[in-house]
Amino acid sequence: MSRLFLKALSLSHFRSHRATRLALDHRPVAIFGANGAGKTNILEAISLLSPGRGLRRAAAGEMARRPEEVGWKVTAALDSLGQHHEIETWAEPGQARQLRIDGKTAPQAELGRIARILWLTPAMDRLWTEGAEGRRRFLDRIALSLFPEHGDIALRYERAMRERNRLLRDGVRDGRWYEALEAQMASAGAALLAGRRAAIARLAAVQPRAEGPFPAATLSLETPEGEALPDSERALAAAIARSRPRDMAAGRSLIGPHRQDLVAVYAAKAVPARDCSTGEQKALLISLILANARAIAEDFGAPPILLLDEVAAHLDAQRRAALFAEILALGAQAWMTGTGEELFDELGEKAQRLEVREAQGQSLVEMRD
Repeated sequence: MSRLFLKALSLSHFRSHRATRLALDHRPVAIFGANGAGKTNILEAISLLSPGRGLRRAAAGEMARRPEEVGWKVTAALDSLGQHHEIETWAEPGQARQLRIDGKTAPQAELGRIARILWLTPAMDRLWTEGAEGRRRFLDRIALSLFPEHGDIALRYERAMRERNRLLRDGVRDGRWYEALEAQMASAGAALLAGRRAAIARLAAVQPRAEGPFPAATLSLETPEGEALPDSERALAAAIARSRPRDMAAGRSLIGPHRQDLVAVYAAKAVPARDCSTGEQKALLISLILANARAIAEDFGAPPILLLDEVAAHLDAQRRAALFAEILALGAQAWMTGTGEELFDELGEKAQRLEVREAQGQSLVEMRD
């Protein structure tokens, strides 16, 4: 079986970790310890080995250990499809995050070509009941994990839209100022729409057909007031141009992929996710993460690294056992946190165990197997 896993991980002055060094194999990793000991900080460090701002979406300066604030660094040895990669990402005080892969400076997009990392955090439990922005971000992370170019497309769209919004707020009326930006929005926007739709279709193809502990979700995209977004670049550019007077009155762009919302329905019950119970919403989220992982395993050639924060504590015994069985069947290196070691008893020797504790203002990590 082809694998994707971390063989080594080092955290230097990263949040509560002054100096943490781990040597690992391909098995799942169970991390346990008291609340506030620094378990989630390990997952956040790993999430920085994928494009973007990590699972907390924190600025680089926020990750520095206090009170020193001397900058931070995360170093990892990655085995990906039989190839070995050395990854270093760090930030000096007041500076942006930097990245080296195999000793060479690299853009973050390159991380998506050698590794795939998915995460689920307690904050995401509110995904179906809060605003559309979080759901769009969730879908775009899925698309990015399947199509690495999706991240650059999203950035191009956001940059063009921000510039157009600046013109709208400034009351600029000369159409020539808008045409180039609207063409950029349409080009990137059409590709963004296509990536989102392809991601939804890919997940639908690998989700379970029968009811189980983690039920299938039917996903779709909606726009405000039922507005239909054109599929083609030319039609999208025309729609954005037609909306210019209305956008000028609002001071922002009212047409485009940034207005979409991801809608999920509990397929077996035909109930929208927002109306499901808390337990059902959690199960639907896990189902989508597992479907995403299965799609990556098929398309990339190896299952992704999974970061599952406090997931075991919020599942009953049946669903916890089902989750562990899915992870082992996938062959994924899943990093899972919990307050007690007993939460991971069902994994036995099939998992590595890390105990994290706080001592003298820093996190200490001990391998327990």
